[in-house]
Order: sequence, then structure tokens, then C-alpha cells
Amino acid sequence: MTVVTNRFSDRVDNYVKYRPHYPAEVIDFLKIEKIIFENSVIADIGSGTGISAELFLKNNYKVFGVEPNEPMREAAERILQNYSDSKLFVSINGKAEATTLENNSVDVIVCAQAFHWFNNDDFKKECKRILKPNGQVVLMWNDRRTDSTDFLKVYEDFLQMFGTDYKEINHKNTQETSQFDNFFGKQNYKEKSFYNYQDVDFAGLKGRVLSSSYMPNEEHKDFKFMIYCLKKYLCATRKMV
Repeated sequence: MTVVTNRFSDRVDNYVKYRPHYPAEVIDFLKIEKIIFENSVIADIGSGTGISAELFLKNNYKVFGVEPNEPMREAAERILQNYSDSKLFVSINGKAEATTLENNSVDVIVCAQAFHWFNNDDFKKECKRILKPNGQVVLMWNDRRTDSTDFLKVYEDFLQMFGTDYKEINHKNTQETSQFDNFFGKQNYKEKSFYNYQDVDFAGLKGRVLSSSYMPNEEHKDFKFMIYCLKKYLCATRKMV
């Protein structure tokens, strides 16, 4: 667990600058589905640098951001300071399986880009403990397409080539019916997709790559060659267009 918790410690700056945010339509959907209400209290589990928490904070929801990684948690506290001052955002040093939150204290649990890191059985027990009666769990991912454009096909090949453990920890591994059935109960959940995009130049693309824990960082022996290939791949796909 310690290794998993610390995976992003050297990725925080790139994570803050280059990870995509979540579409505002998420809030409208949760309201329509009667998952969140005007005074709902949110527990954002694995809240990282506060990207997902900010979506709810902007809509005046109180959010407990539970994050075990100290550099990421401190980044969230810095970025969301105004919300902390107004008592809307509360930063918690805790894990998905042991949040430290009180029993029956939150209306909705949100996990954005984090569920695949958890021990699902222990997390499920913790959800039942901290949720109020009729509370619900929302799992969210910014799910990158892999084959809808020439660039995305090449980019996926690039990740497969250089990723140190990309196949093993890819969040898509948890996005299977059997995984959701095991967590929520068979067919006791609803799935919804929204269009989202990220527009980047090469610096942004490089930063996006380096924000991923499975990609070599600046100290890795393959780093320079990886960046060289990234430039070549980008130039090649531009010529295809």
C-alpha cells in the first residue's frame, strides 16, 4: 500500500498543470438522477490535487477531500485555499479503506480516477460506514480514447512501448461489468458518458505523459529516448492529417 500511495509524489506539478478537468454536465446529471441535492456533503476519496473536488466546490457543495499522498494533498490545499477559508473544502489525511470520517457523515462518495488503486472489499465496507442512509457512490474517469484518430492510435502504442507497468495498472482493467457488479451488486448501477477533451501543445502533451505514474520520469534511463520518440510520433501524425 505504501508503494501505491507514493506513486504520484514526483508527478504533482505535471498533474496539476496537465491533467484534464471534468465536464460540468456531471453535476447536472447527478442532480437529475437525484444523487446530489442542494445541501449534499461530498467525500472525494483519492482526491489527489483537487481536480474532482473543485467541480463540486464550484457548485457550492461541501467536500471532504481524502488523500493519503502528502505532496498531492498539499497541492490541493494550496489550489483550493479559498474554499478552505469558506469551510467548503476540508482536507483529510486518510485512505479509501480508512478515511477517518465519522459514521454516516456524508451523502455522496466520489472517486475520480482513483478506484483502481483501492482494495475494493475494504473500500466497500468503508463506504457503508461513512455514508448516510440512501447515500450513493459515484465512480468517475476521464477515459482516453485509444483508436478514434491516427494520433490516439500512435499515442496508445507509445504508452505501451514506454510504460513501465502500463498494462498492469491501467484503470480500464477495473471498468468491467464483473468489477462493478461485485462492488455495487449485479446491475445495481447506471453508467453515463460525457464528451470531454484536452487541447495541448507539445509542452502540454509532454506534461500529460509525465503526469502518469507508469511513465519514465526525468531520472529514468529511457527518458530522453522517450521524449525524442514522442516528438517524432507527433510530427508523423501531423503529416498524416
